[in-house]
Amino acid sequence: MIIASISGSPQHSSRSSWLLQHAIKRLAPQVQHHAIAVRELPARALINADATDPAIVRAQRRLSEADAVLIGTPIYKAAYSGLLKTFLDLLPPQALRGKSVLPLGTGGSLGHLLALDYALKPVLSALGARHIVDAVYAIDAQLARRDDGGFTPDDDLLARLDASLAALIEPHPAVHRHTPREAEPPLLVARALC
Repeated sequence: MIIASISGSPQHSSRSSWLLQHAIKRLAPQVQHHAIAVRELPARALINADATDPAIVRAQRRLSEADAVLIGTPIYKAAYSGLLKTFLDLLPPQALRGKSVLPLGTGGSLGHLLALDYALKPVLSALGARHIVDAVYAIDAQLARRDDGGFTPDDDLLARLDASLAALIEPHPAVHRHTPREAEPPLLVARALC
C-alpha cells in the first residue's frame, strides 16, 4: 500500500508535522510512503496557482500514486492552514477519488475541534474523496513538548490515532484504486443525502 502524507504546516517542528510523521511511523513497515511538505514547494508557484511548476507536478504525481492519504494541519482561527489551502486548490477536481483519507489536526483548544469536519472535509469531498476516516484532532496539552524538540502524545490521542490508522488501511468497499468505479445512480445519491 502506498500512503501519501501532506503536511500543511508552515513549520517543520510543529505539533501537526510531528503528529503526521508519528502516524507514518506507526504504519511502517506496512506501507510505502510519499511525503509532500507544502512549505517546501515553491512559494511563487503556490501563490500564482501555477499547477505546471515541476515541483507541483511532482507532488501531484506522488499523490496520484497513493492508495491512501494522510493530511496534517495546524488549525488557525477555526480553519486549516492557508498553506494547505493553496496546495489543495492546485489539485485536479478528482485528485482524491478512490483514496482513503485521514485528516489530522492540532490546535490550542477544544474550541477548534470541529474545524476538520466543517472546513477541511468538504474540500476533500470536492476533490473526490468518499472514504474519509474519522479525523484525529489533538490539543496542545495532548502533545507535550519535550526538551529534544519532539512531543509526547497522551494515551487517549494514541488510541484515537491507532483506531483511525486501522480504518485507513483496512480494505473499504468504496475504495478501488485500480478499478474504475461506475457513477452511483441519482436515486441512491438522493437517498444518501436525506
